[in-house]
Amino acid sequence: MKKLALALAVSIAATSALAGELENKLTNLGMTNIDIQATPLAGIKAAITDQGVFYVSENGDYVLQGDLIKIKPNGDFENLKEKLLLGKLNAMEKDMIVYPAKQQKYVVTVFMDITCHYCHLLFQQIKEYNDLGITVRFLAFPRGGLSAKSAQQMEAIWVAKDRNEALNKAENGELPKNLVKANVVAKQYALGLQYGVQGTPTIVTDTGTVLGGYLKPKELLKALDSEH
Repeated sequence: MKKLALALAVSIAATSALAGELENKLTNLGMTNIDIQATPLAGIKAAITDQGVFYVSENGDYVLQGDLIKIKPNGDFENLKEKLLLGKLNAMEKDMIVYPAKQQKYVVTVFMDITCHYCHLLFQQIKEYNDLGITVRFLAFPRGGLSAKSAQQMEAIWVAKDRNEALNKAENGELPKNLVKANVVAKQYALGLQYGVQGTPTIVTDTGTVLGGYLKPKELLKALDSEH
């Protein structure tokens, strides 16, 4: 029993040292907030960073960026990068503005910008999404970056006492007059960058799949049904 405990301790120490070496090499490349995770590929680790998701050889000599696709026996595929980020996405639930369905079948998270036409179109149909059993959760993604006026306006919405009411008002043309430095929004924006969000709205399903842009309520339901 003591030998087993010693072997486990040595293994954990070696793993920690390896992760530390990888982090040092990635830090030297300019990456920040590095989270090293395992992948299904032998000898390859995933590095979730502020700059995106990278795949790194265990010795840190090779770095790849892009999607890691798993092909299933039935020919379907899944994007493992999206799965890696799902935990980080759900960890932000307390910061989301949520419109719950009474009879929930699915949950989607939408990266949105209050200046985005298609985000506004999606928001106007919240009741229809909810009636179809789709809970909609919003995260802020200012398309103009964190220095944009919309980022400060969305910060004011996200730190409001009643965030839903603040967002409702903004989507009805009553934008916040007080501009607030984007701190909460910055974290959401960073996650959007990791997901590779390039435009809004970007819809992420409860399995971590990125569906892309705006979908009408019945179209979204069809996409979610097909995923499950």
